[in-house]
Amino acid sequence: MQKTQKHLHVIGIGGIGVSALARYYKYLGYTVSGSDGADSPFLDTLRNEGFDIHIGHAAENLRDDTELVIYSEAIITKPDLTPEEQIYANTELAKARDLKIKHLSYPVALGEVFNAKQGIAITGSHGKSTTTAMTTLMLANEYTDNPTIEIPADGAFSYMPTAPGCTAIVGTQVPQLGNTNFYTEIQAENFIIEACEYKRSFLQYRPYITVITNIDLDHLDYYKSLEDYISAFQSIVDQTSGFVIISADDENSQKLNIPEEKKIIVGNGKIVYFPRVEEMCCNAKKCYNVEKSMPLPELHLQVPGTHLEHDAYLAYTVGRLLGMQDDIIVPKLISYKGSWRRSEIVGTTTHGNIVMSDYGHHPNEIRPTLRAIREKYTDKKLFVVFQPHQYSRTRELLQEFATSFADLDTLIIPNIYFSRDKKEDVEWMTTDRFISEIIKNQPNVIDGNWLENTAKLVREYDSSHPNSSIILFLGAGDVDGLRYEIL
Repeated sequence: MQKTQKHLHVIGIGGIGVSALARYYKYLGYTVSGSDGADSPFLDTLRNEGFDIHIGHAAENLRDDTELVIYSEAIITKPDLTPEEQIYANTELAKARDLKIKHLSYPVALGEVFNAKQGIAITGSHGKSTTTAMTTLMLANEYTDNPTIEIPADGAFSYMPTAPGCTAIVGTQVPQLGNTNFYTEIQAENFIIEACEYKRSFLQYRPYITVITNIDLDHLDYYKSLEDYISAFQSIVDQTSGFVIISADDENSQKLNIPEEKKIIVGNGKIVYFPRVEEMCCNAKKCYNVEKSMPLPELHLQVPGTHLEHDAYLAYTVGRLLGMQDDIIVPKLISYKGSWRRSEIVGTTTHGNIVMSDYGHHPNEIRPTLRAIREKYTDKKLFVVFQPHQYSRTRELLQEFATSFADLDTLIIPNIYFSRDKKEDVEWMTTDRFISEIIKNQPNVIDGNWLENTAKLVREYDSSHPNSSIILFLGAGDVDGLRYEIL
């Protein structure tokens, strides 16, 4: 008699990371069900792929024959409870406990599969998703676009499908991967993940290569100080077995104690590395590290922004460490066309304005994003709807937010997105207080008065300013849903 398929249930399956892991298990042959708090077009995509999706959390969503439960930590929304009480406040997790079904948080579950392979962890405060997407396209053999592209400076390279191959969990949807957040060549040894530093969750991973895009204090509802934040990255460095790639122009990354034989520094037109050499002297073996460097090639990307070019060079360095050569790496990287909610062009309105969406929610993500859009679309006005993410983050970084919007023409703030926030932060960090700080440097700020009214204001602007503007939805909360209200 044929054995029935193993069954996995995923709580919070609408999350971008946990849904990719669900896709991985489905690829392995599991039947997969999942639940989420609200429906969305993304969940429709999962339904079309054969996932059994439930809206709302209820004990009956969990089948008695379930062998594994994976849950997104985003479902933990009661910070005043103890950690155990927070977990089992979810009725599905309470049932898993009662039935003695193995249940793991997303970082722990991802660590179980990642650590069994040659792991490449992309981490840092900003740029993780783009760098992960680029690295995946570079190592993949089977993605949908043929990356045979003319390079203006050097002529044309022919596409050679001889990349090492990989499995990847990406923190965004990549059109060139079939508009999904998951890719696999299951036989490949390389496993690429976007490794989040929140609550030190990336310490579940034991990478061979760690890429640190930058270190810029964030998640202040958890980390106590910059030193505390940097210490988390030091821990991931300490458990990296092969190489640690950092940016030459990131001051906080330079503070990390990285053994020289592991350290790779990227920037200023070159890769600097420190191989260990041996020599015999007076019948004794002497070992030491020698600083060496190699030049970076020119990359003429299709996506705007020097920050994205730097992400591409970090990905390039991973390829070189894995033995790839420029004639394969460069065409793959410059074929990159962008990702979901990373300066994504969503469409054009009936009035001829371009609608874009971006996930940026930290001041040091917002500034380069707005600057890159402004530089590319010099003839357009930049009309931005920004939804701050978390009352605590907004409160702690308020003075930095105040100077982040110089490159736009009009700004609407619909609300502040609630996520894991304490009552005192919600009461102190009001939308009015946020706007009163922004307006000191950017006078064209409007209180959107929540998303429904904001959608009305955007439609009014669109109709009264035809063929003139970029309309950008910016933030990590539910502001992106406004795209469906205007297109």
